[in-house]
Amino acid sequence: MDSFDIVVRFFQNGGPFMYPIALVLVIGLAIAVERWLVLSAARYNNRRAFERAMTNLERQNYRAVVEAGSESAVPLARIVAAGIARFNNSRRREEIESAMEEGIMEALPRLEKRTQYLATLANVATLLGLLGTIIGLIAAFTAVAEAEATEKASMLSSSISVAMNTTAFGLISAIPLLLLHAVLQTKTTELVDSFEMASVKVVNTLTDGGALPARTRAGDADE
Repeated sequence: MDSFDIVVRFFQNGGPFMYPIALVLVIGLAIAVERWLVLSAARYNNRRAFERAMTNLERQNYRAVVEAGSESAVPLARIVAAGIARFNNSRRREEIESAMEEGIMEALPRLEKRTQYLATLANVATLLGLLGTIIGLIAAFTAVAEAEATEKASMLSSSISVAMNTTAFGLISAIPLLLLHAVLQTKTTELVDSFEMASVKVVNTLTDGGALPARTRAGDADE
């Protein structure tokens, strides 16, 4: 109960700017949780979709891959399906890779959606903390100027202490938001890397199965 009282007192002493900073923190945490759940689910669903697609590719059941991708909202299933759909029209390796790269570019905005807001919210929390402190100091010096000489020192130190609470809370809010932003960006990068690796595996599977000619020379692609 003592710890709770300390937190409540700290929040109350910070002044009115503590409330918008708290709102920014809550919004940032909500975005972080939502993005974490989305990216974690995407990682699991993409892995399962890729395993099914590779099973069909090894069996040379290309129609099943294309149909599964067209009916699925999972990015990796759609990326592989785009590559196989291009493969059905052209056996050129570069065109198949290009089709899958286009699918990766289409999936990327959905994966990065709202993640960049966390860095912005962290900056907003810091700036609100500094603004609250500056306004608090202005009010403190104004009050001290009108106080008795014997009370000025104690009143000034007390007012500065209260004003600095806003800066402290702004930093307390900004630091975890920046860390969460970095973690979510790392998860997004890992997903994109998995898409690119999947594209390479699809092309290699088609090559090993004889559907695509093996590239033995640098000029083979142009022949």
